[in-house]
Amino acid sequence: MVEIINYIGRNVKIGKNVRIWHFVYIGDNTEIGDNVKIGSLTHIDYDVKIGSNTKIEGLVYIPPFSIIGEGVFIGPSVTLTNDPYPMSDRMVGVVVEDNVVLCAGAVIKAGVKIGRNSVVGMGAVVTKDVPPDTVVYGVPAKPIYSRSVYDEKRLKWMRGSAVDAP
Repeated sequence: MVEIINYIGRNVKIGKNVRIWHFVYIGDNTEIGDNVKIGSLTHIDYDVKIGSNTKIEGLVYIPPFSIIGEGVFIGPSVTLTNDPYPMSDRMVGVVVEDNVVLCAGAVIKAGVKIGRNSVVGMGAVVTKDVPPDTVVYGVPAKPIYSRSVYDEKRLKWMRGSAVDAP
């Protein structure tokens, strides 16, 4: 018999219909909204807030003091950082506003704010705030086009047309 072990800290508030997969760590004083999905091997540290209807894929790290909005998608192996000058004793979280997409392997610097409806492309390294409704990618991440252009490309892709992904 295989036992699946998750760790859920003290004073954690978990909303309704939350699905937590295997080997997940959730630190103390974290709040998770309704209808959230958390993938395997994800580490959500202490004092984190995660809004409703958010999907977090596997192998994600969310550091202390981070705030994740509602309707956010966090792809596999995304890393949010918490110390802009390692190893210091002062940490700061990342703010991800509502309806943001963080694609696989993105890395977000401590203290950065990702604006509402923005998209961070695969493997991007975000070192500065991202304005709302903006698609960024690259190392370091730079604005490429608007969220509306992204949504058009996504719709074409879903209909079977070939399009370049962010």
